[in-house]
Amino acid sequence: MLAEDPTMEPIRILVTGGTFDKEYNELNGELFFQSTHTGDMLRLGRCLLDVEIETLMMIDSLQMTDADRGHILERCPGRLRKTHRDYHGTDTMAETAAVLGAGLKGKTTVLTGAMVPYTFGSSDGLFNLGTALAFVQTLGEGVYVAMNGRCFPWHGVRKDKKKGIFERVPGSR
Repeated sequence: MLAEDPTMEPIRILVTGGTFDKEYNELNGELFFQSTHTGDMLRLGRCLLDVEIETLMMIDSLQMTDADRGHILERCPGRLRKTHRDYHGTDTMAETAAVLGAGLKGKTTVLTGAMVPYTFGSSDGLFNLGTALAFVQTLGEGVYVAMNGRCFPWHGVRKDKKKGIFERVPGSR
């Protein structure tokens, strides 16, 4: 077992729903939200990190408004040095990263999501959550998007909806 580092502050996970937390209704075939799977995923991954989980909302990112992004930004500042802003639907993650990137200073914030819901069993969510937790501990201050083992600065990322991947914006560093 790893010894706890008394100088390391907890990693704060802010949950907004997104594909990570979608459930499937077998009767009508619709996807819906019930509660977050964050705790289950951390237990399944045998996470030994000190984390604090806060559910802000349970919505699809396509429903996310500027007011929702403002609420996320409000919840990021505070006593914690490291913030891992987790579980954002992938369709508008780059837009939320831009709001946080322009508004946060002195923090390391990593956004992540999934292309397939966690409850489907073949989700990329567990891998993305693990890599985002690793990135938030090793990157310098700034806002990043972590998906499928890759990490991008907030000002240089976009989702290629035809390929279903995140990529660097041409010309960005």
